[in-house]
Amino acid sequence: MLISFTSKLSIALIAVISVFNPKHVIGQPTVIAYYYGGPETVDSFPAEKLTHIIHSFSLLKGNKIDVPTNQDSLTIKKMVALKKRNPSLKVLLAFGGWGGCETCSDVFSKKEDREAFARSAKGMISYFNADGIDLDWEFPALPGIEGHGHKPADKQNFTLLVQELRKVLGTKKEISFAAGGFKWTLNQSIEWNLVMPLVDRVNLMSYDFTRSKTGHNTALYSTTEQASSADYFIKHLYTLGVPANKIVLGAAFYAVKLDSVAAENNGLYQAGKPAKAVAFKDLDSKAPEANGYKRFWDTTAKAPYIYNERSQEFLSYDDERSVYLKMQYVIDHQLNGIMFWQLTQDKYKGGLLEAIYKKKLGQ
Repeated sequence: MLISFTSKLSIALIAVISVFNPKHVIGQPTVIAYYYGGPETVDSFPAEKLTHIIHSFSLLKGNKIDVPTNQDSLTIKKMVALKKRNPSLKVLLAFGGWGGCETCSDVFSKKEDREAFARSAKGMISYFNADGIDLDWEFPALPGIEGHGHKPADKQNFTLLVQELRKVLGTKKEISFAAGGFKWTLNQSIEWNLVMPLVDRVNLMSYDFTRSKTGHNTALYSTTEQASSADYFIKHLYTLGVPANKIVLGAAFYAVKLDSVAAENNGLYQAGKPAKAVAFKDLDSKAPEANGYKRFWDTTAKAPYIYNERSQEFLSYDDERSVYLKMQYVIDHQLNGIMFWQLTQDKYKGGLLEAIYKKKLGQ
């Protein structure tokens, strides 16, 4: 299969591959915010503390990338305007998302459609004066949301899509992609040896580890009861040949909540009923200690959680301490950086981004 791929590469693509060498300065990790919201709050967050902000999401319209609404267009324009405050800020357009890739499998299986998509992406990036694209196809060759098509060839077609994008965008625009934080998605969706030389980074979605049972939504380290953690999947990426300086560790700016959770072990590792997630900025008001919501810290996972014995509610999340330690991990392991889903769930001041930035500065 590799021979068939390389034999079809154009001379232009080979030239791009040979010179593409994304710049990443060791000791200067990226701080990447996904932004899923309207234009009204873009200016409210400290853009000076970010290296990248990613608009979420653009979608497929036929075989071309499409910004869904006028509000989305205004949001992107306001993001680009943040460069007046932070001239080094990079603005990327995220494509897809959970539930946003219904026709990806069919469209990206055709060469002419991949070419049309890449041309449209270049046009869109140029129109907004943005800096690149973040691919969030969840997931090539695997079932995502119900009703979305998938087939084994998606894995190779994702590679061909990235190749076409790099050929069309050249070396000055960024390409990144989001990868699911599970072994089955990492093993079955991506041809790592072919994709990673062409992209600037992979954003590891090291969150959403638990749903029907309580545990740590976004643990930094594994425990005896829960293998899933950022460290666990980063080490797995190493075995797949992914270099540390292209791996971005993921943090969650929201709490996963479960109801009807028994009090044993303060609610940790118990059965429960999934409930609506809670933004980090709302935790103090929606889970106040005065109303029986007790805070706990897992010294092994390096992760906080909340349990209310009276209401049988359990919440797992990132707090200032855990994201600070995640940033320390990024620095210690010389990763590309840290990203988080998503910025509008943070406090305007004194929130999780502030804690990340303090660690980046060595405070």
